[in-house]
Order: sequence, then C-alpha cells, then structure tokens
Amino acid sequence: MADTALTTMTVAELGRLIREARVSPVEVAEAFLNRIEALQPRLNAFITVTREQALAAARQAEAEIASGRYRGPLHGIPVGLKDLFWTRGVRTTSGSAVTADFVPDEDATVVSRLAEAGASFAGKTNMVEYAYGGTEHNDLYGPPRNPWALDRATGGSSSGSGAAVASGQVPLALGTDTAGSVRSPASLCGLSGLKPTYGLVSRFGVTPLSWSQDHVGPMAYTVEDVAIAMNVLAGYDPRDPGSARREPQDYTAALDGDVKGLRVGVPRNYVWDVMDPEVKVAFDKAMAQLGELGAQVDDLEIPGLDTIWAAQMTISSAEATTYHAKRIRAQPELYHPTVRQRIEAGFFQPAHAYVQSLRVRNAMASTFDDVFRRFDLLATPTTPSPAPLLEEAAKRGPGGEVSSRQLVRITRLFNLNGLPAISVPCGFSSEGLPIGLQLVGRRFDDAGVIHAAHVYQTATDWHTRRPAL
Repeated sequence: MADTALTTMTVAELGRLIREARVSPVEVAEAFLNRIEALQPRLNAFITVTREQALAAARQAEAEIASGRYRGPLHGIPVGLKDLFWTRGVRTTSGSAVTADFVPDEDATVVSRLAEAGASFAGKTNMVEYAYGGTEHNDLYGPPRNPWALDRATGGSSSGSGAAVASGQVPLALGTDTAGSVRSPASLCGLSGLKPTYGLVSRFGVTPLSWSQDHVGPMAYTVEDVAIAMNVLAGYDPRDPGSARREPQDYTAALDGDVKGLRVGVPRNYVWDVMDPEVKVAFDKAMAQLGELGAQVDDLEIPGLDTIWAAQMTISSAEATTYHAKRIRAQPELYHPTVRQRIEAGFFQPAHAYVQSLRVRNAMASTFDDVFRRFDLLATPTTPSPAPLLEEAAKRGPGGEVSSRQLVRITRLFNLNGLPAISVPCGFSSEGLPIGLQLVGRRFDDAGVIHAAHVYQTATDWHTRRPAL
C-alpha cells in the first residue's frame, strides 16, 4: 500500500489493517518515518527522530502478530512523544538547553503502557521549553509550523505533537496540558485532543510544570482514536502521588449511542470577552448541530470564572519555580530569557497569594459541582481565534507572549479543578484554518465527554479534512 494512503489513515483504520494482515507494522512504520523525513525540514515537528528504534519495534510487532500474539489496536502503531516524556536510552530535552543531554534510565509510565500495547515510537516532538508557555516558540530547537498554513502557529506547549499528527507524520501523539497545551494545538491543527480528569493518567516520568495541574493526554484525528489510546493510558500508578484509584474502563464502548436528552450548558460570562467572530459562528453552528442530534443546549452563568485565571497562574508559577529553583540558581544562563523570567518571578510571589489561590480552587470545585447537577457537559470554543501568524505569536508583553495568553484563556478554566475536556474540529475560518469545539464534563466522566464528542464528530466531516502539504 502506498505511503500516502497509510499516512492519512486513523489509528483505528491502521489497526484493522494490521490485525487482518493486510499491511505489516514494518510497512506502516516505514511510511510514517518517510513522511517525517520528508516534512521535518518544513514543519520542524520533532526534536529527535528514533528511526531505528521504531523499525526494530515494528519488526517485533510483525513477528508477534504473525505468531498469534496480537496485543490490540495499538499494536504496530507509530506514536509521537512530547519531549518531556522520559524514554529509556533516548534523550529527553524538555525543549531546553538545560537538559539537552539528559538520557533517562527508565520510561515514563505512559510510555511503558504504550510499549506494552505494542506501539512503536517514531520520535520526540518539539515543544515550548519546559512547557512554560502557550505558543510554539523555542529558540533553541526552532518553532514547529502549522501544516494548514506554514506561517501560522500550532499552539503549545505540545506544539510539535499537534503539527506531527496534523501533517500525517504520526497518527497519534502524546502531549501535556497545564493550561490548554493539548487542546490548543488540537484546535489550531484540526485534531481531537483530550485532557483527561486529573489523576486518571499517570505523570510519573513526565517533566513537571505545575504538578497539581499537569495532565497527560492524547492527540489524534478522531475521537475514536483518542478512546483507543485512553484504554491503554488510563490507570492507577503508585509512583504518581496524584494518581487516582479507579476501576478500568473501556472508553471505546463509550462511543456507542446518541446524545438525546444530554444537557449541555454554554457559559455566557467571561468566555466571550475575547472572541473572533468566525469562531463564534462555527461554535453556534456546532450547538445547533448538537440540538438537532437531540441534546438540550442552554445558556448559563458560572460564578467565579473570572477568578480562575489569576489563581491558575499563581499556582503554576509557585510550583514551576519550586521545581526549577535549584537548577535555575546554578545555570540561569541556559534558560531562555522569557522562561527564566517566569521562573524567577515565582521567587517573589507571596505565600498568601498561593494560599488564596487554593481557596479559589476549593470554591470553584463547589461551583462546578453545582453546575454539573444541572448539566451533563459544558461547551465552549476551544480557542478564541484560529491559529495566529507566527510573528504575532512571537510578540511578547510584560507577562509573556500576547497570543499565548489569549489562546488558552478558555482552556485553562478547567485545569484548576482537573475536569476532563476535549477539543474537536467544528469548522474552518475563511482563511482555511481549523476551529475547535471544547466539551467539558464532571470529574471522571471522561467516557461521557468522549461519547458526546464522538457523536458530534460522526455527524460532521470536519475531522476528515487534511492539510494540502
């Protein structure tokens, strides 16, 4: 089968072909690795490409499947890993000169779980340094470019993962999300990207930014592929202090059914203070579509949304500075000036601000509990605008990149309390840029979020479009 045919397929489609022996894992790996080689000079989605390791894993998968040891739908599937996931024997830079030569001696838990499921790893994807920013700029490794328009940003900090999946360099990639760093690239690159409930997916072996708000999540073209990945990724890990003890769940089973009677709330405060008109039009059409599918869509006001921004930023700053304190004192010159400025600012943050932010978190937990007594899901645009120009995303104000703050102003609302949230494509701008719809659920109702997103997605065709590279 031609490389171009394979690299436009979803995980589910590739998995069926591999299971039926209509294509081999080696053929699949070679197709995607060749795609990476061809597009890396233009898109810069990867920091490290692990071609030989990927081919070795593909050969092993081929032998296992031929002998009847089929492990499941990820067996033989190439995956991209944001370069802050530890990979044994392969450097993990976290996008920084500080750890440019760090080679872990063990895998992150999620990497081990993917390997046990038979996946291969095509490489480590580009990212914002230490995930500390919402745009894709990385002066050391260079910015990834959006496959839909090479002069546009991909969002961040999981920028390379978004670019790699959208361009068909891998069918699945992992990112991390502290304020929107899975959902923002998913939105700007036309993908499906899930931030699971906090504690559902292990963060052991993942370089932290803010340990109480970091989430690990998958990005792929379809919600079905996200569900396939979650069946492998989710699960208790005693090595992660924030890991939750939950019964195993089949997220692909959640794809079935309809949304008749589903109660969807649309927040009308805060979310719309900054909004591109084309994004609003696409979102309104998505709500109309959900209504036609049988959901009950109503507006609501959520008290306190305007307090989340400051609380979320304060907690992130304090925790990031705590993690980096020793290293930044020893090697400050190795940090990018913007990242260094953000980390050092945390040294001057008063303790009462952190404590007050924790109080806001507790208050918002009660508020969201009240909201989810009346609604099953919340719906918002994922980002308030389509992908900005790279030069716009590079503009920096006193607090950092202007565009990054705007891109994650909605997504970050749901990190403070660890709510599950997914972004799926819901339209395109007049310039041909993807627009994302965000669906948010109550804690540990990831299956409900996945279900609603899949029902919406199968009723539309936005996810079937591919950039014309």
